[in-house]
Amino acid sequence: MDNFDVHIHAPLIEECRKGSSQAQFRLYTQYSKAMYNIAYRMLNNREDAEDILQETFVDCFRNINFFRFESTFGAWLKRILINKCINHLHKNKIDLMLTDNLPIDVYEEDDEIAYDISQIIKNIEILPDGYRVILSLYLLEGYDHSEIAQILGISESTSKSQYSRAKNKLRSQLSKNRIYGQT
Repeated sequence: MDNFDVHIHAPLIEECRKGSSQAQFRLYTQYSKAMYNIAYRMLNNREDAEDILQETFVDCFRNINFFRFESTFGAWLKRILINKCINHLHKNKIDLMLTDNLPIDVYEEDDEIAYDISQIIKNIEILPDGYRVILSLYLLEGYDHSEIAQILGISESTSKSQYSRAKNKLRSQLSKNRIYGQT
């Protein structure tokens, strides 16, 4: 990681550490939309995503002195948000179905079919929570399986198998929608 990337927000963060609400607002404005999108993809609920977003920023500014510039501010903030989303899912007893013993979905792979991005997003939203979380973390947020395993407290092989099953389930849903003319 480039030193510039890590320290780009250093003056703004120092102002936040001094309690500047204007600096906090600037960081919030810069990151809130991206963080909301991550929370929504993980929680699949607008109100919950908004609540988690607000909690994330409150915690972020309350604990800004713990930010050590070892990563980018955005990466640090994203980690806080993802942990809050996972805690929310666990607290609300939403089963993440993160086991190695789930049956593998059977599907016919058809690589020749192109899907509209809106179809893909709609079908990701209806995936079971565990599938949606791992698919979002890996495919959309760019975490690798060892990072996902650490975040979720699972094995790396479980992360890989759940990701594979999530992709299979997504393909199966898209294929069914195509067959039955749904979008």
